[in-house]
Amino acid sequence: MSLEQDIEQIAEQERVLQFERFDADVAWELGRRIRGLLMERDAGATVEIQMAGQVLFFATTRGAVPGQTDWIRRKRNTVMRFHRSSYGVRQMLELEGQTLEGKHSLSLADYAAHGGGFPLTLRGSGCVGSIGVSGLPQREDHGVVVEALARQLGVDVVRLG
Repeated sequence: MSLEQDIEQIAEQERVLQFERFDADVAWELGRRIRGLLMERDAGATVEIQMAGQVLFFATTRGAVPGQTDWIRRKRNTVMRFHRSSYGVRQMLELEGQTLEGKHSLSLADYAAHGGGFPLTLRGSGCVGSIGVSGLPQREDHGVVVEALARQLGVDVVRLG
């Protein structure tokens, strides 16, 4: 699959995977769903869902490592800066031959253009938070979030090949 196709599909995912309402109960359901998918894959991973700066869900699976929390923080910063998935930002930068540092003067100590961060978007309001996963290869981190969101929202969405 080409970068251009990836970018188009990620943009479509971001457009379709939006909520009408979101609260702590929805975060709990979604977080459990993501954690369950990670456990099915026997992935040592970490999950975070935050809205308006408040962590609504945080969990790990067996085999998770402490550094994953920092990866999620950096992915969260990227999502909240661009209101795009961290993998979408990564693919766009790669297409342009750019980096977060070079194009946006953002420190890699605080931002990560790697898969696993996804905007928590309310239809009609915009990005109000983020969903973060760390522990799998970045394309799979992104895919787990997309799969869980699609199931949670009951929608079909194109998945990256």
